[in-house]
Amino acid sequence: MAAEFFPLSIALLTLSDSRSLAEDRSGDYLASALQAAGHDLADRQLCRDDRYAMRAVVSAWIANPAIDVVLTTGGTGFTGRDSTPEALLPLFDKVIEGFGELFRWQSFEEIGPSTIQSRAVAGLANGTMIFCLPGSQGACRTGWERILKAQLDARHQPCNFAELLPRFLET
Repeated sequence: MAAEFFPLSIALLTLSDSRSLAEDRSGDYLASALQAAGHDLADRQLCRDDRYAMRAVVSAWIANPAIDVVLTTGGTGFTGRDSTPEALLPLFDKVIEGFGELFRWQSFEEIGPSTIQSRAVAGLANGTMIFCLPGSQGACRTGWERILKAQLDARHQPCNFAELLPRFLET
C-alpha cells in the first residue's frame, strides 16, 4: 500500500547581520517551496548571526510539539560571524551525518570545489528535525530540491524522514 502525503509543520529561520525579512530571497524561496510542496509554514523569523540568539529561537521551536522541522539558512560558512553549526550542534540529540555530506556532494556539481566552504549540518532534537543550509538562494534551492523535498515527503521510497517522525521520541 502506497504511503500518503501528510503536511509537516516547518519553522524557518534566516541568519543574517545584513538582511531584513523584506530582503531575504533565500528565506522567501524556502517558504514558497515548502508551501508549494504542501507543508505548513509554522513560523518565520530573521535573527542576527549570534549563536545565543539563534539558539534561543531554535530552542523554543524544538520545545514546541507542533513544530516538526526547523530549516535555517545562513551562517554556515567560515567567516568570523558564521556560527550556525556551533550554535545548534549542542542542541542535537542525534546528528544526521549524511546531510552535510550529501549537500556538499550535490553542490559540487554546481559550484565545484567551492562547496568545501559549506558547513551545512542537520540533526534531531526533541523529535524535531533541524536542517541548516547556507545562505545563498542557490544553496537553498539545491538543499530543498535535491534532498529535503523528498525526505520530508512520506511518499518518497525506499525511505524518508517524514515516515519516521512518529518514532523519533521512542524509548
